[in-house]
Amino acid sequence: MSEIHLVRDYPHSPLKVWRAMTDPDLIPRWTSTGRGARAVGFRPVVGNRFQFVARPMPGWRGIVDCEVLEVRERELLRYTWVGAPGETPSQVLYRLEPTPEGTRFTYHHTGFTGIGGFAMARVLGSIRARMLTAGVPALLAELDETGTLRPARPR
Repeated sequence: MSEIHLVRDYPHSPLKVWRAMTDPDLIPRWTSTGRGARAVGFRPVVGNRFQFVARPMPGWRGIVDCEVLEVRERELLRYTWVGAPGETPSQVLYRLEPTPEGTRFTYHHTGFTGIGGFAMARVLGSIRARMLTAGVPALLAELDETGTLRPARPR
């Protein structure tokens, strides 16, 4: 079975990182490096069903169906991931741990099976790495310490 496991340290509080990762209005800002998926209907509440909706591409309808399985605010979010109808659900885990410098964020996506799953884990893994390395830091720089977007500055 293939998986994606990424760990990033951010010099920001768990509150701020949690907001960036779980506020449906903010999610497209950090996922823009992966085509800007919107979290339609997302709420960090166990049992909540939602979709990530992005631009369709050849071989993919642009929708991922999900269900929240576990939530510990500012610590953990776990949800299912179904990228195609009839696909066996995989699972995504976000773990936030306070560090002296800010927050350690772990992204873990497991449950990919077979050769197709291996290929999907490779593709998604590189996209997720870009999101967590470029998209998340850019968004965090735009948020105040409560995780609220700062007003846009005139250029």
